[in-house]
Amino acid sequence: MLRRAWRILGGLLLLTALAGCDRLFPRDSARAVTEADKKVSTGDFRGALRLYESALDGTARTADAHYKLALLYDGKLKKPRDAMHHLDRYLELSPAGDHAREAKKLRDENESRLAAAQQAGAPMSQAEAVKLKNRNADLEKRLVELQTRKPATPLVRGKTDKPPPGARFHTVEPGDTLASISRKYYKTAVKAKDILDANYNSLGGKDTIRAGQHLIIP
Repeated sequence: MLRRAWRILGGLLLLTALAGCDRLFPRDSARAVTEADKKVSTGDFRGALRLYESALDGTARTADAHYKLALLYDGKLKKPRDAMHHLDRYLELSPAGDHAREAKKLRDENESRLAAAQQAGAPMSQAEAVKLKNRNADLEKRLVELQTRKPATPLVRGKTDKPPPGARFHTVEPGDTLASISRKYYKTAVKAKDILDANYNSLGGKDTIRAGQHLIIP
């Protein structure tokens, strides 16, 4: 499956070169995607990762960038959880897209592998299971509170502003993406969706952020 997925990625790179990035991505993202494709071809996967992430704008126009990120995370970086995040985003933004069937199949395979790995680990005690369940319920409650929070102005951090209980602020720097911010605080890009949800009102539900913004890190 991985070999087939990388053949698909190779086809995507060729299609981008022949048809022109502007036809697949919005103009302001085309250059980043083109440079990312070049880095993949030379083996600079980390560099490609940053460039693909910078091309994301939260709309269906850049759904293919999520798919390319999923293949990169799964096939080269060996991070199936991060791959699943981008597969889910691709299917959310482009449920009938050209790669929907492959994305669903790869996601199902990753789910099976992760479930098998979890079963192979040490069994969770009843006390640990209850603690985890309560923690998840608390996080879901906090997330709902963050989503329904209505700032009077776009989120701007002042001297007396304090983040919600258990959260913190992050000031967006040039080159930041939700995925890179997630990796900074959680050591994984999977939490990018949680950061987006926590800042739903100020970001309008889109992945696009700009330098100087203050984001809540849940």
